[in-house]
Amino acid sequence: MAQKNTHRAAGRAVTPISASSAAVRTASGAAVLGTVLVGSAFTMQGATAQTAPAAPAQNTASASTAKATVTTTASAKSTSLSAGATLFSGVRGERVSALQASLNDHGAHLAVDGVFGTKTNAAVRDFQSTNGLRVDGRVGPETRGALNGGSSANASSSSSSTSGSSIVSAARSQIGVHYSWGSSNPSSGLDCSGLTTYAYSQAGKSLPRTSSGQAAGGTRISQSQAQPGDIVHWPGHVGIYAGNNKVIDASGSRQQVVERTIWGSPTFISYR
Repeated sequence: MAQKNTHRAAGRAVTPISASSAAVRTASGAAVLGTVLVGSAFTMQGATAQTAPAAPAQNTASASTAKATVTTTASAKSTSLSAGATLFSGVRGERVSALQASLNDHGAHLAVDGVFGTKTNAAVRDFQSTNGLRVDGRVGPETRGALNGGSSANASSSSSSTSGSSIVSAARSQIGVHYSWGSSNPSSGLDCSGLTTYAYSQAGKSLPRTSSGQAAGGTRISQSQAQPGDIVHWPGHVGIYAGNNKVIDASGSRQQVVERTIWGSPTFISYR
């Protein structure tokens, strides 16, 4: 009876192989024995994983350029001045800041601090002189309009002259009309502020009805700056400046509208 051969070949060891450690061949043919890799396939795969290209960095240069473009565009926008009371030396606030920014848009170099000081006054005067405006350092409707891009040179002066001439003509047309307190209707007589209200209305402009309201509502100027059509004001009395130191007014003492030489020390009010 044959016996089972239990002898092993001399010098050869037998290594048990389980399902979990069974030899596996990779796609490239390298053999994996247990957990040990024979061949170079795994090493190549590891190298490939370690040297995978990084995600592209964000283009910060382009973003910065775009941001700079937006900033430049915003800063290039000119400042527009809103309507309101006349600005002059000593005034403070947001409207003065807007004025300073607008002057800078036109070539000035002012600190935008909201204080109408000597530098702002000088910049206003320079702008007025350059643009053919009355140089008084005050920012009223004409200077404000010029800063906002309106026609500023001769067109503005021409418009003021035409308007002033119309006001004077309307006032002169009432010379001899009798004085009537509280009336602004030539057919029933005129008082002093009634005459000025009537004359301005003929030029398409409205005024406050009383003499004190007319004095407070415009811009106070010196006599040397006054032009025909401006208001001449005494306490409780007003008239129309006719030029050459003359005024047209509804005189209570003479009981009619007259043209006469200015007396005393009145103030002059401009609505230009």
